[in-house]
Amino acid sequence: MSDPILVTTTHTIAGKRIVRTIGLVKGNTIRARHLGHDFMAGLKNMVGGEISDYTKMIAECREEALDRMMSEAKANGANAVVGMRFATSEMMEHAAELLAYGTAVYVEDE
Repeated sequence: MSDPILVTTTHTIAGKRIVRTIGLVKGNTIRARHLGHDFMAGLKNMVGGEISDYTKMIAECREEALDRMMSEAKANGANAVVGMRFATSEMMEHAAELLAYGTAVYVEDE
């Protein structure tokens, strides 16, 4: 099994030094909400509390976008991604994009 990609939100990694900057990498996913879930969420909104279906959906979206970003980094010869961030945007009324992005780098132990 190959080594995993190290991903951090910081721009440095303790104990490592960046020896090559590869560049921007990203991964995204677009998901549409289910109208039946929207109805139930509306009811839940009246009484309060967590909308667990949406919590699960956004967690899956984050993982998928992160996996795609790491695959792109690895395909470009990186072994780490620094400065990683998430961004979201609404694509249309019932669909949203989740984007993971960062800077692909090659690091070595100090």
